[in-house]
Amino acid sequence: MKTNPALDHVYVNDGFKCSSISITTNGTEQNGGSGGSQGSNEFILTKDGKKMIPPVKTLDCAKAWVQDRTRRTFNRKTLHKRLPIFSWLPKYSKEDAVGDVVAGLTVGLTVIPQALAYAGVAGLPAAYGLYGSFLGCFIYIFLGNCKDVPVGPSAIVALLTFQTAKGSWQLAVLLTLLCGIVELFMGIFGLGFLLDFVSGPVSSGFTSAVSLIIVASQVKDILGIPAPGTTFLEILTHIYENVKETRASDTVLGVTCIVVLLMMRLLSSFKLGPKEPTQRTKTQNVLNKIIWLVGTSRNAILVVVCGVLAYILNTESGSIPFRVIGYIPAGMPAVQPPPFRMTANETLSGRDEDFIDMVKNLGSGLIVLPLISLMETVSIAKAFGNGKPVDASQELIAIGVANIANAFVQSFPSTGALSRGAVNNASGVRTPLSNIYSSSLVILALIFFTPYFFFIPKSTLAAIIIAAVMFMVEVRVIKPMWRAKKSDLVPGLGTFIACLVLPLEIGILIGVGLNVIFILYHAARPKITTEILTTSAGNEYLMITPDRCLMFPSVDYVRNLVTKQSLRQNVPVVIDASHIYGADFTAATVIESLLGDFTARSQLLFFYNLKPSICALFETLSTDFVVYYQEEQLDQLLKDRNYEQKKSITV
Repeated sequence: MKTNPALDHVYVNDGFKCSSISITTNGTEQNGGSGGSQGSNEFILTKDGKKMIPPVKTLDCAKAWVQDRTRRTFNRKTLHKRLPIFSWLPKYSKEDAVGDVVAGLTVGLTVIPQALAYAGVAGLPAAYGLYGSFLGCFIYIFLGNCKDVPVGPSAIVALLTFQTAKGSWQLAVLLTLLCGIVELFMGIFGLGFLLDFVSGPVSSGFTSAVSLIIVASQVKDILGIPAPGTTFLEILTHIYENVKETRASDTVLGVTCIVVLLMMRLLSSFKLGPKEPTQRTKTQNVLNKIIWLVGTSRNAILVVVCGVLAYILNTESGSIPFRVIGYIPAGMPAVQPPPFRMTANETLSGRDEDFIDMVKNLGSGLIVLPLISLMETVSIAKAFGNGKPVDASQELIAIGVANIANAFVQSFPSTGALSRGAVNNASGVRTPLSNIYSSSLVILALIFFTPYFFFIPKSTLAAIIIAAVMFMVEVRVIKPMWRAKKSDLVPGLGTFIACLVLPLEIGILIGVGLNVIFILYHAARPKITTEILTTSAGNEYLMITPDRCLMFPSVDYVRNLVTKQSLRQNVPVVIDASHIYGADFTAATVIESLLGDFTARSQLLFFYNLKPSICALFETLSTDFVVYYQEEQLDQLLKDRNYEQKKSITV
C-alpha cells in the first residue's frame, strides 16, 4: 500500500542500489539512506514522476557499448563456451589419457584407409584424403564440444565435393576454404538452427540416397571399368554400357574383400565367455579385446594384406593384375593458400578462370555442403552424447576453422564421420584429445609409408567404402514411420527419389520444400472442435475451440467454419481462445469482419480466455468484441444483452 503521494510515480526497489545514477524523491528512503536511491542509467525520475533523459555524448555511448561487449565476451563462461578445452583439460586424468590413446590409435587405423578411399569418391588423387585428416583434428581439440567427433573426410561430403568440384583439385581446395568461412560465419551468428528445417524423414531419405549413389560409384572400381557420372541414373547407365569390359581379377578381389570385411565386422561384437564382463576370466577379457581390435581395424588389415599381395604379384615388367592407386607424393603437403585462379589447361571450360568464375562453378554447394557437414557432426554428438545438449553453433565454428586451416594444406572439405565416431565411442574415448593420436598416425603415414601405398588395389578401397556405406541405407526407419505417422513417408521418399534422379543439393531442397508444404498445410487447417453447452442458468450456447494460433493462412478457414456452425445452430457463439497464443494483423481484420456479420444478423459472439496481448491487437481495428474469463460470467453477459433462448437445440 502506498503511504506517500509523492511516490505515486516512483517504484522503489533494493535493486536500484547497484546502479550509478541517483534518483531523488520526496519520499523517505525505504532502505535507510538519506541521499536517494540508486537508479537506472537510462533516465532520471523528477519529483513529479516524469522521465528526464540525461544528456549523453556519442563517444561515451560507443565507449560504454564496447566495454559492455568486452565484458560479455571476455568472461569465464564465454571462454569455456568458445574454447571448450578449458572446461575439460583442468580435470584431465590418467584414465582419460589411456582411453584417448586407445581410441585415437584405433580411429587412426580406420581413417587412413578411409581417407584414401574417400578421396576417390571425391574424384581426387588419394593423397588429398590424407591431407584432410590431420590438421583439422588438432584444431577440433580446442574448439570442439563432442569427444566422439573425429574430424576428417566422410562419404557424404566426399560425394558432394565430387558433384560440386567435378574432380578439380583446385576447385575442391577452394571449396574447403569457402565452406570453412561459411561455417564460421553461420556459427558466429548462431545460424545452426537452420538444421532444424531438415526433418528426420528428409535426413533419412537423403542419407539413404547418398549411400546408394556411393555404392554405385564404387561398383566401377570393383568391376575395373570407367563409369563417370554424378547422379545414380548416370552412373548405372555407364556401368551398363561398359560392363563388357569388366576385369576379372579386380572383380574377384573386390567381391572377396567385401565378404571378408562383412565377416570381420561381426568380430567387433563377438564375445567369448559369459555376457557379463565381471563373470569372465582375465584370459577371456584379453582375448575379447584382441578380437574386437582385429574387427575394428579390419580396413587397415585388409589394405595391408591386399597391398602386399599386389606387390608380390608385381612382375619384373611392372605389370600388376589389379588396378592400383599409384604414386602418392611422399611427405607433408606444402602449406600454401588455395588457388584463386585456374589456367585454361586446368579448367573444364578450356579457358582461364578467375576467382569469381571459380565461385560460380561451385554454385549451391557453398551452402548445402556446410549444412550437411553440420548434420553429420551433430548426428554423432546426439548419437553418443547420452542426452547432453548439442551446441550446433559451436560445432559450426569448430568445423569452419578446421576447414579454413585444411584449405592451406590442399584438403577437400572435412567433417565428422559417423562410422569413425562409432569406433571412437566403442574404443572408450574420454575427451577430444584423442584426435591428436589419430592425426599423428596420419602424419607418420604421410612421412614414411606413402611409397608403399602405390600397390593398394582400387578394388580393395572400393570394397571398404561399400562395406561401410551399405549400412547407411535406413530401411529400418520405414516400419516405425509407417506406424507412427504415414504422412512423414512423403517427404522422406520424395527426398530419396529426388536425390537419386537429380543433383543432391536439389534433392534435399525438394525434401525441405515438401516439409514446409506440410507445415503450412497444418498451419492453414487447425483442428477445431464444436460442441453445444449449457450455462448454469440453462442457456445453450455453441463453444468453438481452435487448437492453435490465428495466423493469416488459417483465419479464413476458421471464419468460414465459425459462420457455418453459427448459422446452423442459431444460438450465442463462444470462441474458446485458451489455445490461441498468437495472432497477426490479418487475423484482426477477419475478426472485425466476423463481428460485423454476427451484428448484422443479431447473433451474439463472445471470446473466452483471450490473451491480453491478442486483445490489444484486436482493439486496434475493433472495440466491439466481448471477452470473459470465468464461465459463470456468460449468464450475466447474456442477461445484459436481453437474450432469451428461442428454441431447444438438438445435436
